[in-house]
Amino acid sequence: MRKLDLKTRIQILNLLCEGMSMRAVARIADVSFNTVAKLLIDAGTVCAEMHDEMVQGVKASRIQCDEIWAFNYCKQKTVKSAKAAPADAGDIWTWTGIDADSKLIVSYLVGDRSGEAAIELMDDLRSRLTNRVQLSTDGHRAYLEAVEGAFGADVDYGQIVKLYGPTIDKGGRYSPAECTGIRKRSVEGRPDMAHVSTSYVEAHNKTMRMHMRRFTRLTNGHSKKVANHAHMVALYTMFYNFIRTHSKLRTTPAMAAGIADTFLGFEAIVDRIDAAHAPKPRGPYKKRVTEISK
Repeated sequence: MRKLDLKTRIQILNLLCEGMSMRAVARIADVSFNTVAKLLIDAGTVCAEMHDEMVQGVKASRIQCDEIWAFNYCKQKTVKSAKAAPADAGDIWTWTGIDADSKLIVSYLVGDRSGEAAIELMDDLRSRLTNRVQLSTDGHRAYLEAVEGAFGADVDYGQIVKLYGPTIDKGGRYSPAECTGIRKRSVEGRPDMAHVSTSYVEAHNKTMRMHMRRFTRLTNGHSKKVANHAHMVALYTMFYNFIRTHSKLRTTPAMAAGIADTFLGFEAIVDRIDAAHAPKPRGPYKKRVTEISK
């Protein structure tokens, strides 16, 4: 089977993480759409594994969590009338937990907006931290049980609740409601109310929309498969944490958090893909190769 050269594979991964659609990437790299899709699947798989291995033992002071909306195939309100809609068509939510100081994505999850998803995120977040933190979320009720189950009393937790007025009618297709104010409340422990905020994680939501085409509103670049959506989020997370220079930090979030010593490159992802797909010895040579490796 013919394998793309290293330069082309790095170019494809870079373009995907810079907000281009898969078909646009295929045209620029002069490869087929299926080639881009296959590389995304391979990269997303190894990036999820790398995140699990490398983002461990994080020491943080303040963690902010939020969830960002996207959709697969069609929006939830049009699922019933859509033609040949798959079973998982509709809204997708990507949950993130970010260190407010290093801007590191400590934990992420692609799923729905249910209490089960919140529990999974908080359990994963807790497993990656080494110390007691101050946690901030919005007023989504699913967080309450999830934080209690994951952290118990070993957290300083506050919520920031936004108050909205009537929906603004500007005659356009997207008209968000006007935020008329906020209310902060202490939920667990003794959070510093001055730092109960979701500003950093919400700013990162914009970064996600800029770097992943499938999150951009009012385009046809939305996800058609949930699995590919999750693979892209995994690839982006590795790119954001370990490869991309943060504009404010002038380094990577992983280096700022103390879990990496240097910048990573897309080469590391490609090497991991190649290692996962390396042919395994068979027949009478398998035992000999195993003995040599020991």
